[in-house]
Amino acid sequence: IVVKDSIRDRMNRKEYLDSNRQDGKDMMVALTCHDTQALVETARREGHKAVVQTAAASALGRMVLALGNHFNLPVIHVVRRPEQVELLRSEGASYVLNSSEPGFEKQLRQLCKELNATIGFDAVAGEMTGQLLHAMPNGGRVIVYGALSLAGCLVHPSDLIFQQKRVEGFWLADWFRTQTPLTSLRTALALQRLFGSTLKTSVRACFPLEETATALKLYARSMTEGKVLLMPGLRRGRM
Repeated sequence: IVVKDSIRDRMNRKEYLDSNRQDGKDMMVALTCHDTQALVETARREGHKAVVQTAAASALGRMVLALGNHFNLPVIHVVRRPEQVELLRSEGASYVLNSSEPGFEKQLRQLCKELNATIGFDAVAGEMTGQLLHAMPNGGRVIVYGALSLAGCLVHPSDLIFQQKRVEGFWLADWFRTQTPLTSLRTALALQRLFGSTLKTSVRACFPLEETATALKLYARSMTEGKVLLMPGLRRGRM
């Protein structure tokens, strides 16, 4: 009886952990989808002709790429490694720039002028925010939704004073509070139609809370490869 109960407990634990793992993945995808939809819908609603984004090889960045292609909205994708350039091109990106290459800022200005990119989505902050803003035509606007550089946004005053450009922040919870119930419903329905086909992301690994440091190191080494989830109750080698 004790053996049977032990087996049953392990089976129940496995089912519980599998369910939690899937719930975690679904929640991660849903939140990323909502962020992406909110940013892209802002660009479309305000009539911007093109978008420029940083951290374009991230899960959110690749969703912006997918939505841009879906809505025929040109997007300039900024990454920092050659393999990320190839990754985005393989997923249908037409405009990809490597910020680590010589001449990056000049290429960015040329593309922003050619496509009339007047809105940017920045997940990096630091000097990158100013580079995006400076590259845009008059009236350009950068929405900062992350700070991967761990630095404050550096912007030249002349862009703000003489070219009517601006920088603002984005936080999904605040965005939801500004939406009407009807708009929120339309957003949810739109995401439901796109979820799993146009919009998708990957989870690279799951770790128990006791291995948080290991999880963070793994994610920091290559954020492009997928999300890393922390799962209370998960134990290595046990179910």
